[in-house]
Amino acid sequence: MKDVVARSLTFMVGTLGMSALAVGLVEGLAEATALIVKVFSGALSDHLGRRKGLALFGYALGALTKPLFAIAPGAGIVLTARLLDRVGKGVRGAPRDALVADLAPPEVRGAAFGLRQSLDTVGAFVGPLLAAGLMLLWSDDFRAVFWVAVIPGLLAVALLWLGVREPERHAGPLRGNPLRRESLARLPRAYWGVVAIGAVFTLARFSEAFLVLRAQQAGIALALVPLVMVAMNLVYAASAYPFGKLSDRMDHRTLLAAGLVVLVAADLLLALDSHWTTLLAGVALWGVHMGMTQGLLATMVADTAPAELRGTAFGMFSVVSGVAMLVASALAGLLWDRLGAAFTFHAGALFAGLALLGLLLRRT
Repeated sequence: MKDVVARSLTFMVGTLGMSALAVGLVEGLAEATALIVKVFSGALSDHLGRRKGLALFGYALGALTKPLFAIAPGAGIVLTARLLDRVGKGVRGAPRDALVADLAPPEVRGAAFGLRQSLDTVGAFVGPLLAAGLMLLWSDDFRAVFWVAVIPGLLAVALLWLGVREPERHAGPLRGNPLRRESLARLPRAYWGVVAIGAVFTLARFSEAFLVLRAQQAGIALALVPLVMVAMNLVYAASAYPFGKLSDRMDHRTLLAAGLVVLVAADLLLALDSHWTTLLAGVALWGVHMGMTQGLLATMVADTAPAELRGTAFGMFSVVSGVAMLVASALAGLLWDRLGAAFTFHAGALFAGLALLGLLLRRT
C-alpha cells in the first residue's frame, strides 16, 4: 500500500507523540535516503544493461518492511522501517524510470511518464481508503493495518516478476563505472539544467507529511486522516496523464511555471485556516501541481540524457532532489514547531514564488 506515509505519520504523532520537527526530520531522512540510493541503482542498471532485477529487489524490500511498523515499540524502529522502505523505493526507482524511457518513443514520452505517474498514484489513494476503512473497523489499530499492507506489496512483486518482460537494449551494458568523471561528463548541459530545476521544485514543495499534520489540526477524526492523502492522490492520478500528453505538445518550461503558480495557490489556501473545506481545496491544488510537474520532470531527464546513461541520469537527478527534500522537510518542521502551520505554508508559497520568478527570468 502506498498509504504508508499517512499511516506512519499519524502513528508517529498520535501513538508515539513525536513533534513536528521530529516528523520532518524522519520524513526528510526517509525520502532523501530513497532518492540518494537511486543514483547507485541507476548506475548499476546502466553497467549491467538490465533494469528488471533491481526493480524487483526494490519492490520486495519495500513490502517486507511493513511488519517492522507493526511491531515498532518506539520512534527508533519506525525510523528504521521508514529508511528501509525508502531504500527499497530508491533501488527500484531509477531502473524503473529508465525502463519506461527505454520503451517509450520520444514523441509520446510525456504521455508515457504521465501514465506511469497516474497508475503509480492509484495505489496512493486506494491504499488510504482501505486503511481508513480498516482503522474504523479495528478501532484505530495501526499495527493491524500495517500487517495487511504486506499483502499488496507482495502482489506487486509477483506482478513485476511474472508479467513484465524487459526489452532488448540496443546500447547494451555500459562498460566501466557510470559514476566516473569521464562518464558523467557525457551528460549534457541541458540535463544538468533539468537537475537544477528539479532541486528548486523540491525545495519549494516540502514533504506531504505536513498535509497530514494540517488535517489533524482541522479536527478530522484520526481514522479519517488518511483520506487527505486520498484526495491529493486522486487529483494527482487523474491529472498526471492528461498533463503528460499535453507536455508532448507544448513548451516544458511554460508547463513547469504553471505548476509553480498552482503550488503557490495551494500553499496560500493551506495557510489560510484549518477548516476542512479550505484544507481539501489546498490539498486538491497540491495534487494538480504534482500531476503537472512530476511526470514532466522525468520526461525532461529522459529527453536530455544519453540512452546508455539513463539509469545514472535518473539517479543523479534524484540524489540532488534528495538533499533538497531533506533541507525542505527539516526547515518546514522547524517553522511548524516554532511559528505554526500557517507560517510554514506561507514560507512554502514564498519559495515557490521565488522559484517561479527564477524560472521566468531564465527563459528570458
